[in-house]
Order: sequence, then structure tokens, then C-alpha cells
Amino acid sequence: MAVEGAMKCVKYLMFIFNFLFWVSGIALIVIGILVQTKLNGTLHITSVTASGAPIVIIIVGVVINFVAFFGCCGAWKENYCMVTTFAVLLILIFIVEIAAAIAGYIFKDQIREVFEKSFNDTMANYNKTGNAVNIDELQKQFRCCGSTSYRDWLTILNNTVPDSCCKNETQNCGKTPTPNKVYEEGCVNVINTWLKNNIVIVAGVALGIALFQLLGIIFACVLMKGIRSGYEVM
Repeated sequence: MAVEGAMKCVKYLMFIFNFLFWVSGIALIVIGILVQTKLNGTLHITSVTASGAPIVIIIVGVVINFVAFFGCCGAWKENYCMVTTFAVLLILIFIVEIAAAIAGYIFKDQIREVFEKSFNDTMANYNKTGNAVNIDELQKQFRCCGSTSYRDWLTILNNTVPDSCCKNETQNCGKTPTPNKVYEEGCVNVINTWLKNNIVIVAGVALGIALFQLLGIIFACVLMKGIRSGYEVM
């Protein structure tokens, strides 16, 4: 009876785990859509790696929902095959995440290069439809101007800068740019610093998700053993 009680507890813990896992999948899909919208709405992204990152996030979210379905159904119906499928898929996701983390560390220096190229391309096409609004929003948000400094705009806009570069934005304030009137620091440095400051948070969340997944794998393996041994867990 003690063993049956333990298996019943594992069953419900796994069911709760999969519900939370499903919620995290929905969250990833939403984040991926928001990031994709932000990238396409802010910069002219030419790198497949950069533009594909949010798509990967969305795909992972969809896969997580698919895996959570197997976990919930397998736990509820005590189906050995479904629980095994859940465990295998969760292990594969865990391995992919580890590989992605390693790849992210290896290619972290290329992120700045990709962003700088994308920002410069957007600046060069500033007067084209949509680009002005997009880059203006970014400069306002991060309180920066140009790629490396506000002087980057002078050759593009005939010795003027966008009004979004002004510390106190008013109409045509960018026509007479001076260091005391506009943001001097370039957006590439500002956003690169912002990314570095927030990477610790991202790493912490990623570690938490990985540990959460390991817990799910353990629950699945224990439940698989219980089902295969023929114990009733209801």
C-alpha cells in the first residue's frame, strides 16, 4: 500500500508538473511572437541567425506543449508508452537546450557584429517607408543616437540627426545637433551593455527551466517503473 501511495503521489506531481510545463510553453510562444514582431518592427535584420532566433523560441514553445500533452495523458491514464514518449522527448529537449547554451556562448561575440550591421543598414535606409519610425523608437527607448555616436547621422542626413536623438525632443530639434542637446552614445554600445547586464537573468531563468525539466524526467522515470511493475496508482 505504501508503494501504491507513493506512485499515486508521483502521478499527481507529474500531472502538476506538466500543467506548469504547458504554461511555460505558452509563455515561450508569446515571447517568441513578441520578439519576432520587435525585430521586424525595429531593425532591418539581414542575418538568418538573428531573424531565426525568435522563430526557434516559438517552435520550442509548440514542442513543449506537444510534450506536455503526452505527459498529462500518460500520467492520467497510466499509459506506459505515453509516459516513455514524454520522458524521451523531454530528454531530447534538455539536450537541445544544452547545445543551444553552448552555441550561444561560442557565438556571443557575433551578436554585436550582427546587431551593428543591422543597425547600420537601417540607418542607411532611414528615409524609406517604415524605417524612420522603427529606428526612432529604438533611439528613444535606449536614449542613444546613431551606431557609434550621433555623428554617424551627419553624413546620412546632411549634418542633421533625427529628432529622436534629442534629449528634449521637439520638432526639428535635430537640425542643429550639439553634444548638450542630443544623446552622444551610440545605440550599439548602449544595447550591447544592456544585453550583458541582463544575460545573468536570462542564464538564471534558463538554469531554472533546465532543473525543472530534470525534475520532470525523474517523475516520468519513477512513474514508468511503477506502471511497468503493475502497481495501481489510482
